[in-house]
Order: sequence, then C-alpha cells, then structure tokens
Amino acid sequence: MSNSAQIGVTGLAVMGRNLARNFARNGYTVALHNRTAARTHALVEEFGHEGDFVATETAKEFVEALERPRRLMIMVKAGEPTDAVIQEFAPLLEPGDMIIDGGNAHFEDTRRRERDLRGQGIHFVGTGVSGGEEGALNGPSIMPGGSKESYASLGPMLEKISAKAPDGSPCVTHCGPDGAGHFVKMVHNGIEYADMQLIGEAYQLLRDVAGYSPAQIADIFRTWNTGRLDSYLIEITAEVLSHVDAATGKPFVDVVQDRAEQKGTGRWTVQIALDLGVPVSGIAEAVFARSLSGHADLRAASRELAGPKAKPLGESEAGAFADRVEQALYASKIVSYTQGFHEISAGSDQYDWDIDLGAISAIWRGGCIIRAAFLDRIRAAYDARPDLPSLLSDETFAQEIAAAQDDWREVLVAATRQGVPAPGFSAALAYYDALRADRLPAALTQGQRDFFGAHTYRRVDREGSFHTLWGGDRSEVEA
Repeated sequence: MSNSAQIGVTGLAVMGRNLARNFARNGYTVALHNRTAARTHALVEEFGHEGDFVATETAKEFVEALERPRRLMIMVKAGEPTDAVIQEFAPLLEPGDMIIDGGNAHFEDTRRRERDLRGQGIHFVGTGVSGGEEGALNGPSIMPGGSKESYASLGPMLEKISAKAPDGSPCVTHCGPDGAGHFVKMVHNGIEYADMQLIGEAYQLLRDVAGYSPAQIADIFRTWNTGRLDSYLIEITAEVLSHVDAATGKPFVDVVQDRAEQKGTGRWTVQIALDLGVPVSGIAEAVFARSLSGHADLRAASRELAGPKAKPLGESEAGAFADRVEQALYASKIVSYTQGFHEISAGSDQYDWDIDLGAISAIWRGGCIIRAAFLDRIRAAYDARPDLPSLLSDETFAQEIAAAQDDWREVLVAATRQGVPAPGFSAALAYYDALRADRLPAALTQGQRDFFGAHTYRRVDREGSFHTLWGGDRSEVEA
C-alpha cells in the first residue's frame, strides 16, 4: 500500500469521522481505520467526494498508508480502550512517528503514555479538542501537548483545520510537554461547567423571581449576547429557551427532566484543584449542582421542607431585576475564569510545563464551547502582564466587578429571601470577598488544629512555628 496519507484517524465515531473529514476538506490525504471495517467504508462511500481518503481494514494496512513521520490520531474512548489501541499500533511504528490522542483523556494517563512511548522513540501527543461534533468538522479549538518536535510536524496541520478567531488567528497552540494539552482541556471543561451553571441560575432567577416566561428569557439572553456576555453558550441558551416542544406545545425546558449528567472532566478539574491546593469553588459548585440534580429520591423526600416560595415581581421591578442579574452573571463569570486560569498556572508550575495563559485564552476565542468575546480581553490582560497573579488584579476587570458588586449582592439577597438556589453566584461572591478580606477565620482554624493535634501555627509578629501548651499554663513554645 502506498504511504501517501499525511495523517490517519482510527476510531470513526462522530468525533473521529468529522475530524477525518475536516483534514480531507483542507487538502490532506487521510488514512481511515476502525475496529469495525464497515464504518470505514461507509465514511468513504458517503463523504469520499470531500477529499482524499485511504480506507484500510487492518492495523498493518493503516500504518503502511501513512507517510513518514507517521501521524496517527486516536479517537476512541478514554482509559483502557485508548491503551488497547496504543498497544496495537505502537509495535508497528518507528522512531520519529507520533500517536495523537484526541480524546478526553486524564492528563496523568497522557503523561504515563508519553513517557512510555518516548522510550521507544515515538512521540505521544495528548490533544484536547473542543467544539463538539460541529467543531470537529468545521473547526475546533485544539490544545495539543507533547514534544516541540512533534508540534513542528503536526502543528501546521492542526492550525489549518482549527477554528479561526475573529482576527483570523488559528485556535491552536502548543500547550507544553507531555500532559499539558489534556490538562488545559480538562480545565476548559471545568470552566464550561461553571459557565453553564451560572447561566442556569440566571435563567431560574429570571423565571422564579422576575416572573418571565422561557420565551421572554430567551429574548433577554439574545440582548445580553449583543454585549459583554457575547458567547456561544449565551447564544445557544436563547435557542433552547425559545424552543417549543412539538408534542405538547409546552416550552422545551418544561418537558425535559431537570437532571444534568456529566462525563467526568469537570469532576477531574475539582479533584486536581484539591491536589494542587487551588480554590475552584465556582467549578466545584457546578459539579455538585449536577450531582444534586440527579438525586431524585432525595429531592422528592425534601420537597416539603420549610422555606419561602418565590413570588414573581411586578413588571417594572422585573426589568430592573433582570439588569441586576446580568451584572451578577458577568461578575461571577469573571471569577470562574479567574479560578480556572489559576489552576492552569498552578498545574504549569507543578509539572514544569511553562503554559502561556495569554495563548490559551487566545485559542478559546473560537471553536470551543466556552468561546466568548471577553476572552480577547483576557488574552490582552495576560499579554500585557504575563505574571498577572489573577484576572481580578487586572485594572479593567477589577473596575467592572466594582461596578457590578452592589447588583450582584442584591441578586443574592433576593435569591435567599425567595428561596431560589444560586450556589454558583454565591460561591463566586464568597471567593471575591475572601480575597479582599483583611483577615480570614483561618487564624481560628489553625488555633483549633494546634489545640487538638499540636499542628503548630505562625505568628504575625515574628518568624517561626509555634505551639501552645493548651493543657497546662498555656505557655507558648517554639516548634
């Protein structure tokens, strides 16, 4: 078989199929492989007119179809299926070839695989791909890790098939070595969880407190999408809220069970943040909110618990309240991104990845699920100050939150009084207030720890660690 294909894709479910078509549409010859050969031939039969494909049925044929250095992209389920595919193809490859994992792998698995294959001279490129099936076909945001050598060969191809930002820049960058790409994609998904939770809370407040119908709320979101909240998620929210169920004539959101599912990347974001000691409370609340929504029996058993029932506002009050909700949503969104970028920075330091936060925000401006207009301003903030400790330290964002905070607080007062849960808004404000506090109750916590476990504490007036002898005269000793 002629080694004429510039790239090969194995695993031709929706994402793999669409990425293969994207490569072909952009002028590359694409070798195709799938565990079930019928799926390979079906792709060629249906979409062969879009470009040059080489259909293969065996692993050996697939590898022989690829030009050197071979670029082999895996699009299968994360975990054991990915390891199985690697074990099948790695023995057929030669030093300098590369395996690209475009699935939602855990970054620690990617680090392990990269280390193992590096010993065989094979480049392993853990690559985050965001944008869903539409993005995979028409241009996703792509977050590759791996060696610089592999990016030199693969990068131009990824840049060609990627989404393009409003300024024409390709939405792809080399994130860093080994697991950096999948780490960045993981945090992207965590921010996505938080973003969706905040939008959901805004919807519920507008419905239960302001008294708007789903169709009216859709119009509000469309208006918001013309301003600073301009984003893909706000755009599709308006579409979902305006949709009417054909079978019942009811708003679509009223016929869908209020049980949100998850695939795990948001949960990983929180777990790794705990390991790194990074507070991502907004993302955590979004993950927990999805978990709580699924506990139907617990919710049913608790539905009659005491508490206020929401009473919709009058028409004039509702309009003013909607404006306050927009402020709260925007301020909380800034906090979510602040926490996410903090985690990426901490991960970069922990694993010596040297991730460019400005470049990451730039590639999220198109293609991905969290693409939003204000990401360009985040990019500008990090470009101006690469050592920016927090987005809240940027003068422009700080001024916007200062302007929003009164409305933000009023929204949470209304939510509390009316008994409408707003954990994402609450967590974001608590994080903001904790950062700006002169003193936190952590001093008392450390005192308690010293009392029951002799864990010691540090003083504000001199260096060193100290322990109080609590059981006797309570004298202090230096630890």
